[in-house]
Amino acid sequence: MDLREITEFFRDFMWYIIVIIVIVFIFTFVVSIQTVAGNSMFPTLEDGNMVLVSKISYRLANIKRNDIVVLKNNGKTFVKRVIGLPGEKIEYMDGYLYIDGESFKETFLNSDVVTYNFMFIDVCSLEDCPDGKIPNNMYLVMGDNRPESSDSRDKSFGLVDKSDIKGKVFFKLWPFGKVN
Repeated sequence: MDLREITEFFRDFMWYIIVIIVIVFIFTFVVSIQTVAGNSMFPTLEDGNMVLVSKISYRLANIKRNDIVVLKNNGKTFVKRVIGLPGEKIEYMDGYLYIDGESFKETFLNSDVVTYNFMFIDVCSLEDCPDGKIPNNMYLVMGDNRPESSDSRDKSFGLVDKSDIKGKVFFKLWPFGKVN
C-alpha cells in the first residue's frame, strides 16, 4: 500500500470520521437519551418512555420550578420535577402547594392526584436547614404521580444537590411528543 492509497482512503472516509466524532461529542457533552423507569412521573411520563436530556441547559440557564430533570441519587438515576428552589420554604397542606406561605397552582397535575400533607421540617431538618429554607444549590423534587413517587419527601432521598442534576428533559422520543 502506498501513500496515495492511504490518502485516498482518508479522503473518502474523512466525512464519516468527522460525523462519528461530532455524534460522540454531542452524546457525551450536549444531550443524552434516558429511559424512564417506573411510573413516578405518570401521566407526564410513563415507564419505558424514552426522553432527550439536555446536559448543557443548566450551564447556560438556571434550574426553574417545574423543570423535569434527570438526577442521580443514592447511586440510581431518577426523572423528577423541580418543585422547590434554593431559599424557599415548601409545604403541602390540604392538597395545595405553599411556597414561602403563598399558595401555588400545579397546573401539570391531574385533578385526582393526591399529595399528602408535609411540612418543610419533614423534608429538611433544622440541623441541615437551620433557617427553615432550601439551602443554596439544593432543590426539592417530586414525581407527578405523588402517591407512588420516591422523591424529596422521603428522608432517604432528601433535597437534591445541583451537582446531582444531570440535565433537563426537553423532548419525549418514545412515544414521540412534547414534554410538559
